[in-house]
Amino acid sequence: MHERLALRLFRLQPQASNLKGVEMLELNIEGDFFDEKNDRFIKVEPRIVRLEHSLLSVSKWEAKFEKPFLDRKEKSQDEIRSYAKMMVIDDITNVEMDLVLEQLEKIVEYISSKQTATTIKTGPNRPNREIITSEIIYYWMSALNIPFEPCETWHLNRLLTLINVANIKSNPSGKKRSKASTSQMYRDLNAQRRARMVSAG
Repeated sequence: MHERLALRLFRLQPQASNLKGVEMLELNIEGDFFDEKNDRFIKVEPRIVRLEHSLLSVSKWEAKFEKPFLDRKEKSQDEIRSYAKMMVIDDITNVEMDLVLEQLEKIVEYISSKQTATTIKTGPNRPNREIITSEIIYYWMSALNIPFEPCETWHLNRLLTLINVANIKSNPSGKKRSKASTSQMYRDLNAQRRARMVSAG
């Protein structure tokens, strides 16, 4: 099951979600495990584990793997599971983490949810080869006076929508946008689409 999910997780198309408006994901976990090493059963009491698909989570993943998260390359099983672990904001045991990873379907749905009522109309998609990393997104936030806290912990799709809106509203006069400004807008939109699809582009 997890192998099939691994192939889907970073290619998922945006879709209707039951998790609309959920800033963080809460998973209920519990279970019993047999510890072969110590020849005993381990019981995990019911609890809630919270996860965030956020810029902060992405920056942690990029620090570990030293490559961009929002690129066009398919992620490996290890990279996918590592990102899910970095989304967790609570202190949990290794056994509890295994229970979290058993719910990848819900994690996928949460990652792909739009998390905003804002819709931005644009023209045809334009190819853009700029590599977008967490540092680039932090730069956009700085340039647009968007505070790192608490926005770096927002759902990534909501944050990228805010960046795009701020970029558009920075030209309130309605004058024709410069080539650089238009390119920036398309970069923002491309990043937003990749974050929603978390895909190979």
